[in-house]
Formats: sequence, C-alpha cells, structure tokens
Amino acid sequence: MPESTTDGEHTACDAAVTLAFSVLGKRWNGMILSSLGAGATTFVGLRRAVAGISDTVLSDRLAELTAAGLADRAVDAGPPITVAYELTDAGRRLLPVLDQLGAWARENLTPAPTPAP
Repeated sequence: MPESTTDGEHTACDAAVTLAFSVLGKRWNGMILSSLGAGATTFVGLRRAVAGISDTVLSDRLAELTAAGLADRAVDAGPPITVAYELTDAGRRLLPVLDQLGAWARENLTPAPTPAP
C-alpha cells in the first residue's frame, strides 16, 4: 500500500479526464453510446435498448451527446418522418474505451443485489 500523503501533495485531476467524465459520468450516457455502437437506430430503438430510461431523460441525454459531438441526429422527411441517431467518428473512437471499462467492471466490481419484489 502506498505511503500516506498530505492533501497538498496530490496533483489536480487532469482537465481532460474532468471533461470526459462531465459527459460520460452522467447516468445513461455510457449505455446510450454503447447501444449506438451497434449502429444507427431510432429513439424508440434506443428506449428499448436502454432499459429503465424515461423518454424525457433519453431525449435530454441524446441532445447532450449530440452537442458533445459524440452522436448525430438525422431526420428523414419521409413520409413518414423518422429520426435516427448514430455515433460520430468521435463516438466510434470511444467504443473500445467503453469495452475496456466493461471488461474491467466484470473483473473488479460486484453487481448490486436485485431488490426483492
């Protein structure tokens, strides 16, 4: 175990790590990005793929991921009008990192127990 240090001896968290977790640290964003890794899909497709997310939160998170340059929103005028979401190049470059994070979690974290009905 490393020796104890005083708080003054620690360096500040890297600004890039802080920026990454400002997006990835929000609940659902990693799962949405991972689902989009399978290819473009609709809002309904994402809602089905990310169990437990509400429509409002999914809409908010998709807007954030689009603003962050990780996802694209494409509207097809139809008829019928359809909206699809897909990863940008930056979002696709994040997939190996998410895969590594998932592998680390499988090896190092214990899932929380499921509450009894």
